[in-house]
Amino acid sequence: MKKIQAVGVYCSSYEGLAEVYRKAAFELGQQLAEHDITMVYGGGAMGLMGEVSRSTMFHGGRVIGFMPHHLKEFEDPNLEITELHMVDTMHTRKQLMFEHSDAFLALPGGFGTLDETFEIITWEQLHLHDKPIVFVNVNGYWDPLQQLTSNIFDQGFAEIEHKKYFKFVNTVSEAFQSLLKAPEPTVHETVEWL
Repeated sequence: MKKIQAVGVYCSSYEGLAEVYRKAAFELGQQLAEHDITMVYGGGAMGLMGEVSRSTMFHGGRVIGFMPHHLKEFEDPNLEITELHMVDTMHTRKQLMFEHSDAFLALPGGFGTLDETFEIITWEQLHLHDKPIVFVNVNGYWDPLQQLTSNIFDQGFAEIEHKKYFKFVNTVSEAFQSLLKAPEPTVHETVEWL
């Protein structure tokens, strides 16, 4: 079993979200620090992204952020993290997050969260990696997505065996249990941007 040293975190950068989501983000940061796992994320200071990163730092953990320059128009970068790298494009951000992460967790989020998480799932479907991917279904947020993915399999739009490429769990604690039990990767990482 490979020790997971860094986890890519995908989640919302929106403010004003329900407290149940903020609490889960705070707990995730605390758990990352307590397990000595580096948080890798998009570098923002707002929403759940900001909450997880601040909590990780507050609890003595390490945080690496990758933010495209153009996103500064929409959200503030978190200047209080261990490493903040300003990059040229979203593609560069995705690539660097992938390269620096041993696994991925998706807290509740919007279209950006779905985009980044499903790209990682697609890469695994194409056998470009086999890093664990876990959706943290806080407050039932991902229930509709779970129904959609079940329908994709039921209707034959994906192989049933691809269900193993990602998991849904209900709590942050369950997410860590899943990650810590993950087998050592067997796929050589070959993802490169053209």
